[in-house]
Amino acid sequence: MGPLLIILFIILFIIICCNVRIVPQATQYVIESLGKYKATWDAGIHVKIPIIEKISKKITLKEQVMDSPPQPVITKDNVTMQIDTVVYFRIFDARLYTYGVVNPINALENLTATTLRNIVGEMELDGTLTSRDTINSKMTSILDEATDKWGIKVTRVELKNIIPPTEIQNAMEKQMKAERDRRETLLQAEGHKAAAITRAEGDKQAMILAAEGERDARIAKAEGEAKAIYLSKKAEADGLAALKEAGADAAVLELKKYEALVNLANGTAAKLIIPTDAVNAVTNNAIFTETTGLGDNTKSAPKKKSAPKADPCCDD
Repeated sequence: MGPLLIILFIILFIIICCNVRIVPQATQYVIESLGKYKATWDAGIHVKIPIIEKISKKITLKEQVMDSPPQPVITKDNVTMQIDTVVYFRIFDARLYTYGVVNPINALENLTATTLRNIVGEMELDGTLTSRDTINSKMTSILDEATDKWGIKVTRVELKNIIPPTEIQNAMEKQMKAERDRRETLLQAEGHKAAAITRAEGDKQAMILAAEGERDARIAKAEGEAKAIYLSKKAEADGLAALKEAGADAAVLELKKYEALVNLANGTAAKLIIPTDAVNAVTNNAIFTETTGLGDNTKSAPKKKSAPKADPCCDD
């Protein structure tokens, strides 16, 4: 009996070792007993009953990515374009994932395509191209709600590519080029406008500065002439005052009048109008000169020598 027991223990040990399972982290095993769901094993060490229990499915709880191929989608304005999506999901219930639907990944892929067609079919082309965030959020909400009974949690949906038809792409490129040309034309016009305004402002400032300079020059010239006239008159007044203080008589004053007349006659005038007082003064002065001999530069005629008288003593 001893060897038989040892053999039995060895066989039992081998059977137990063959039925020991270690479930890794972020993984669940679905266990069936006689074809019926029995339990879900989480991470750790487990032992199953041979022949009666079996591991139905090994499921990872990590987040997974499903990249769907491009799908033909028709917009509200009857434009057919190709859109491919990327779906991020994870399994939160291994039992529902195993028994909820046949081939859950294929079901999720088909559900994603139909949902995308429904959402984009209610939008026009321009709205589809500019509303990616709206489409992403709607699809995430719809898919997450629909896959709860499959044990799948949809965390995020992204539109990977939106490929419109070739004709639409060419039209969009032409429109974009026209828009860029329009912006370029506007920028050039604004540049020319700014340059013209700057040039006009410069010309205006130059004219203002030139006018101010001419004004200042005229003012300075007028001030100089006024000062010269003032100094000239002041010199004349000082001369007259000096003559008066020196006790100049009427003859000297008359001479000063004559000098003034000479200065008047020294110009380019063809006629000279002399006041009556000046004529009378000249006449009086001429009489005074003839009488006194002052101021007469005419040489007198030589006097004739008288014959010598005869000397009675010596001339016989």
